[in-house]
Amino acid sequence: MSYIEGALVKDEQVLHEGHISLWSMWHLIFFGVLLTPVAVGLVLLGMAYVRYKSTELAVTTKRVIVKHGFIRRSTVEINLNKVESIQVEQGLLGRVFGFGTLIISGTGTAHAPLAGISEPMGFRRAFIEAQEQHSA
Repeated sequence: MSYIEGALVKDEQVLHEGHISLWSMWHLIFFGVLLTPVAVGLVLLGMAYVRYKSTELAVTTKRVIVKHGFIRRSTVEINLNKVESIQVEQGLLGRVFGFGTLIISGTGTAHAPLAGISEPMGFRRAFIEAQEQHSA
């Protein structure tokens, strides 16, 4: 069971799930494959795998949920009506390969950037649609 599935409350449904883009971890994967014969490569590939599997993002009917970390877990859960903005930052590689950084700002506080998110514009669009449905 994922963290998001376990965190859902009564009558809450997941509208959109996000994840880390493999393109954002190209350096770990490339050097991991290249250095596999030296065993350092397995460590790099393991790091990429853990990062990919341990990061969860979702827009639900009630809130935005973000969880990352494997041993040390860090979560952010903000009610839809408390989110002021979701900013998207994309560099050249991010635009070409479809990944970027999401910055979720709640009322009065800005949260740490979530780098390497796959299809960040789709996540932002799903959030805006959920926020409009929630306020209606």
